Amino acid sequence: MSFRTRDPLHHLMLDDVRGAQKMLAGVARVTAMEGSRHLSSLVGAPVQLKCENLQRTGSFKLRGAYVRIAGLRPEERAAGVVAASAGNHAQGVALASKLLGVRATVFMPVGAPLPKVAATREYGAEVRLHGHVVDETLAAAEQYARETGAVFIHPFDHPDIIVGQGTVGLEILEQCPEVRTILVGVGGGGLAAGIGLAVKSLRPDVKVIGVQAEGAAAYPPSLAAGHPVVVESPVTMADGIKVGRPGDVPFSLVQEYVDEVVTVSEDALSSALLLCLERAKLVVEPAGASPVAALLSDPKAFRGPVVAVLSGGNVDPLLLQRILRHGMAAGGRYLSLRLRVTDRPGALATLLAVLTVADANVLDVSHVRTDPRLGLTEAEVELHLETKGPEHCREVEDALRDAGYTILG
Repeated sequence: MSFRTRDPLHHLMLDDVRGAQKMLAGVARVTAMEGSRHLSSLVGAPVQLKCENLQRTGSFKLRGAYVRIAGLRPEERAAGVVAASAGNHAQGVALASKLLGVRATVFMPVGAPLPKVAATREYGAEVRLHGHVVDETLAAAEQYARETGAVFIHPFDHPDIIVGQGTVGLEILEQCPEVRTILVGVGGGGLAAGIGLAVKSLRPDVKVIGVQAEGAAAYPPSLAAGHPVVVESPVTMADGIKVGRPGDVPFSLVQEYVDEVVTVSEDALSSALLLCLERAKLVVEPAGASPVAALLSDPKAFRGPVVAVLSGGNVDPLLLQRILRHGMAAGGRYLSLRLRVTDRPGALATLLAVLTVADANVLDVSHVRTDPRLGLTEAEVELHLETKGPEHCREVEDALRDAGYTILG
């Protein structure tokens, strides 16, 4: 059955989410809840990580996609479904369609990461690469739906999608009944709306906090205005929450059930991803790490026990490499500096010896000898070093100054 799909503005109820939970039994995993000792020490209260990155297809998206497609009438199923996505929604729709025996066509941007394209195909969907930005891909999918009669499966702006995602909230209350604050990443708002609906209906005392990237934060101005507004050209590494306008259906639920929406910086996102990898041993994409970024940015702002929803773990390896470097730099684990040396044999070896004693790992060295600012016997050296943190960075700089080097920047 479909959950109030004939009237998209009909107010959803807790029973709808419970019905979705029954439908998803044996389909979606009840994902693990993992404690984080490091985050707990920062917050001063227990912090649990809800690991939707370990869900089938690597994100929570399977929940909503399955409920939406399962609710289609027989004639709609026969026409097939179509979706547009650069990653998580694509894979959720592809697997849900396969499990339900429905033909699926998924439009993805031309530049979509190859692992996500391959996974979507392996789940059984026909993948069509179209457009270089999501808006172009979305337009192509909608045109395909009009021409073929296939049902367009929106990633967040539909009641069935929202109640499917809301099953995450029911699991949180079952796994951590003492929870006082739930942090969840927000893009279009489907996951936050569903969790808010489920949790607030049972536990109005629990705070539900949405988290957006600073460069793609459409919800704070929308909530202030009382209606969805557009953020032009959203920019963030967190593709999973890079949405320029809230969905109409989730927006009304977020207004009612989500206590606050906060924003986090790109540095905080990369640091959070690095922390999840190093301390929790979990691969999490930037959008999935956004609740952890909020905790790192203001750890005393949230009443514990806290549950942070890690919404997905589908991150392209090349992007992961760049993000980890950014996260290490933001955490003081990289040090880049320039200094002048005498351009003579052995000068570089002497410099490297100082760095060896300071226990800094040299990643890259480059020389400049032809700059008109330099004297005839001078060279400028640029260093990229791996360090152990901000304090170690200061120790390395002090060691260089003590050895007689002038740090230029």
